[in-house]
Amino acid sequence: MLYGIIISLITLICFLLIIVVLLQPGQREGLSGGLAAGMAGGSAMGARRTADLLSKTTAILAALFLSLSVLANFAIDRGSANQSTIQQQGMENVNPSDFTIPSESQPAVPPQQQSQEQTQEEGSDQ
Repeated sequence: MLYGIIISLITLICFLLIIVVLLQPGQREGLSGGLAAGMAGGSAMGARRTADLLSKTTAILAALFLSLSVLANFAIDRGSANQSTIQQQGMENVNPSDFTIPSESQPAVPPQQQSQEQTQEEGSDQ
């Protein structure tokens, strides 16, 4: 229930953010703004107050979008599952008797038997 409300608010904020960003006039600052202003005669038309209001509205909507997105992560209904479905499916097919204690299992590498000649040679080298 709460998750659905948060998602609908995020969707509404997305549409408002798109509209507010598209309403903003181009600025003369920056590389593209400077080139465009130079070609157009160097004079920019538009109300400064409207640009300030749109900039502040964009910042507020972006902050709301970010905070609601984080809040939506915590509002997801996960039910009683503490594991993912892959982990749950993997544990259904496991037989506990299949596991053996490492000391009871056979070693992976068979022990090597040294001949008496090799041990005598090693003793005489030292």
